[in-house]
Amino acid sequence: MLRAAAILFDMDGVLVDSKAVIERVLHRWAVRRGLDQEAILHLPHGQKTRDTVAAFAPHLNVADEVAWLDAEEERDVDGITAFPGAAKLLGELAPEEWALVTSAGRQLAPRRLLAAGLPLPHTLVAGESVTRGKPAPEGYLLGAKLLGRRPDECIVLEDAPAGIEAGLAAGMRVIGVATTYPRSRLIGCTAIVTDLSEISVQRDGSGMSLMLHSRD
Repeated sequence: MLRAAAILFDMDGVLVDSKAVIERVLHRWAVRRGLDQEAILHLPHGQKTRDTVAAFAPHLNVADEVAWLDAEEERDVDGITAFPGAAKLLGELAPEEWALVTSAGRQLAPRRLLAAGLPLPHTLVAGESVTRGKPAPEGYLLGAKLLGRRPDECIVLEDAPAGIEAGLAAGMRVIGVATTYPRSRLIGCTAIVTDLSEISVQRDGSGMSLMLHSRD
């Protein structure tokens, strides 16, 4: 049982399964620019598009490539689904108890949530909301601030090492979600779950707790 006043969710790999879309878009980008098609599919997850482009293809115009990639991702939502337990967990939370903190853009995030049949957050920290993306803590600190909560009152749900590092650097507890990386890569987490179906909300007179139910 983990006490918390607010939950900060990453999107891709936690709430939304967008792996197929991401891989399709990256493949089209690789073909378009003559990049290594195999290597591009092993890029780190959970980071802002501009950081990925700058690291993988520094010889290209970052702004132009980000614009193309963002447009492709906004257009392609075929096959996007919610991970098990995502809709149920969000339904157990009041709007002021959760925020979405994602590296995705402000236009892309709601498109993917709607495609997956999930509710839109009242509080959204998107890629362009911050100067430094994950693994920097800026996004999670902003999410807590917008909810009116201290970092130590928040729990982060993350599937990628960069996001986990960001949550920990923000002074928050992190629950790792083993959908994208093996559990051995989810270092520093307070707990690790297979997906959100292993988490439920319990309330008493003093507040909210997250209950973890392992299927192992």
